[in-house]
Amino acid sequence: MIPPNPDDTRLLPPTPEGLAEAARQLAAGALVAFPTETVYGLGGDARSDLACARIFEAKGRPRFNPLIVHVADLAAARRIARFDDRAERLAGAFWPGPLTLVLPLAEGAGLSPLVTAGLPTVAVRVPEHPVARALLAVFGGPLAAPSANPSGRVSPTRAAHVMAGLAGRIAAVVDGGDCAVGVESTILGLDGPARLLRPGGLPAEALEAALGQPLASGDNGGGDAARPSAPGQLASHYAPGAAVRLEATEAGKDEIWLGFGPQAAGAALNLSPAGDLVEAAANLFHYLREADALAGNGGRIAVSPVPERGLGRAINDRLRRAAAPRG
Repeated sequence: MIPPNPDDTRLLPPTPEGLAEAARQLAAGALVAFPTETVYGLGGDARSDLACARIFEAKGRPRFNPLIVHVADLAAARRIARFDDRAERLAGAFWPGPLTLVLPLAEGAGLSPLVTAGLPTVAVRVPEHPVARALLAVFGGPLAAPSANPSGRVSPTRAAHVMAGLAGRIAAVVDGGDCAVGVESTILGLDGPARLLRPGGLPAEALEAALGQPLASGDNGGGDAARPSAPGQLASHYAPGAAVRLEATEAGKDEIWLGFGPQAAGAALNLSPAGDLVEAAANLFHYLREADALAGNGGRIAVSPVPERGLGRAINDRLRRAAAPRG
């Protein structure tokens, strides 16, 4: 097998010319990474079996793990998913934005079956990032777009992160700068009782306020950690090369301390010296990468406790999966 050549992946500017080239590549079945407000997504035509198969191949992603479909607006989402009153209310309140809804697949949706991993549901969202929205408009169709990184590894929040992991495996990266939110979208299952399938960039408390009821936690019966019904549910995920230890109040031998808050003043890196969960979420994946580089071979990353509220739920979800035993 010929190894990938990093020079085969182009870095495109978010200009009309760059977006036109990205759309041309996508229309030809190639893969293009692009920024969203959460993380960079690895885009492929969600209607194309070939493009979707290439996503799984480029990432080394198991094919039983479904993909999120990104669309330009609510009208486009209604063409691929069946919306009830709850879904309409949440889409009206939080789209465009970091919310993914898992809904029954619409008849005649026209999506590749690889997108849904054979499930009767589809994960869909309308991103807020202006570059993502411009690309969707120019492309004119739905894009399947998981995070643009090798499967199970730290998600990318900068174009350089994408190039480090996927250069030579994809056609292009549209460089739209740093991602503001920094953790993936919140995933809410609405094919039954409302269930939080993955905490993310939209706090669960905001969803509960909009629905007027608490959310159930966990899966909806359609999957589990071995065969998920939504992305981001695999037990080991978002992992750096170094092993991760949680609830650390200081660094042990051969450990790099990734701190949080003023009490971690001695940490090598601090997600937020002020204890701001929004800042911590934005820094999480980039700092995990930096800590991994500092740890080197045989080192470990020790991570301070993060409050389990608001965006802290998403941060802790990512950290627990990063620290999980690896297969």
